[in-house]
Amino acid sequence: MTSMSGINCMAVLKALSEPTRMRIVRLLLKQSLGVNDISENLGVSQYNISKHLRILREAGLLETEKKGKLRLYGIASELADRLASNRNVLELDCCTFRFDKLPK
Repeated sequence: MTSMSGINCMAVLKALSEPTRMRIVRLLLKQSLGVNDISENLGVSQYNISKHLRILREAGLLETEKKGKLRLYGIASELADRLASNRNVLELDCCTFRFDKLPK
């Protein structure tokens, strides 16, 4: 298993250490969504979702796409490629994340 060269291990650990952010990643593995849709799906305020999305984006785990006034958030292409080729397992230098066994 290869590690992600473009992603800082400590930033990923910080980003994925919070259960709501793990739930966001789980949701976005299925499809790209806007803040409102993520908020409704998870029952968390839009304000808090926005804060979590910023942390995930800064860690290199998410990408945004602008569609008019709407911003869609999705899994970063490098992460998506790694997960697709490694059965939803992310191998970092310090640890392994199994995205196939995320909490609900």
